[in-house]
Amino acid sequence: MANALYPIGKKALLDADIDLLVDTIKVALVDTGTYTYSAAHDFYDDVSAGVVGTPVTLGTKTTTAGVFDSADPTWTSVSGSTVEAIVMYKDTGVAGTSALIAYYDTGITGLPLTPNGGNVTYTVHASGWFGL
Repeated sequence: MANALYPIGKKALLDADIDLLVDTIKVALVDTGTYTYSAAHDFYDDVSAGVVGTPVTLGTKTTTAGVFDSADPTWTSVSGSTVEAIVMYKDTGVAGTSALIAYYDTGITGLPLTPNGGNVTYTVHASGWFGL
């Protein structure tokens, strides 16, 4: 699989149902042995079985020149299965209504990663998470 925006996420962005600067946007580390990307997936409950560790909320978010960027996320005390991907979603507090936004498994420095109980920090690409 290559990096992708989920169709539900694209629609939600275009319909203004996701406000990247105001809404709680989280990223989760994912084991692709347990979760396989599908464009038909729409909410966090489709991904949750493959999540490794605890998702983190993105901070210092910006949308400059149509590019979404944030501070580098850090997951703390990560243990469990090997991590091969990152999934971004809008967290509503309910897995069945938390819209998936993006899936990343290509060009991610440090992945795959075998957690050892330590912290994991992802350095967001210099050109941000994605642009529209």
